[in-house]
Amino acid sequence: QVQLVESGGGLVQAGGSLRLSCAASGRTFSSYAMAWFRQAPGKEREFVAAMDWSGGITYYADSVKGRFTISRDNAKNTVALRMNSLKPEDTAVYYCAAALRGSTSSTSPNFYGYWGQGTQVTVSS
Repeated sequence: QVQLVESGGGLVQAGGSLRLSCAASGRTFSSYAMAWFRQAPGKEREFVAAMDWSGGITYYADSVKGRFTISRDNAKNTVALRMNSLKPEDTAVYYCAAALRGSTSSTSPNFYGYWGQGTQVTVSS
């Protein structure tokens, strides 16, 4: 069983930055693929960023490429999402996700079997 707990969300003005963090349980965190997804009110959950177990394979949604950075610290069992140049359209609940098969990563939510409870990010214009 893997438990994921997100933190770091909040209210920020457009152009500002936030850093989300996700703490994971489990002794084999270093073998997990990790990802961030988001869901805005009335919209489908959408992919944001993903990383394989080593950090060598990363994917980003086109809408966040160049502004967001995913990173992980396997010694601390955490994955982070640094968000710069935030826009009002980035407003959503952000979810951390994990897949035990960490040799690759994926943009599909179906690849990930474990999810956090989400953290709200609100960007004001």
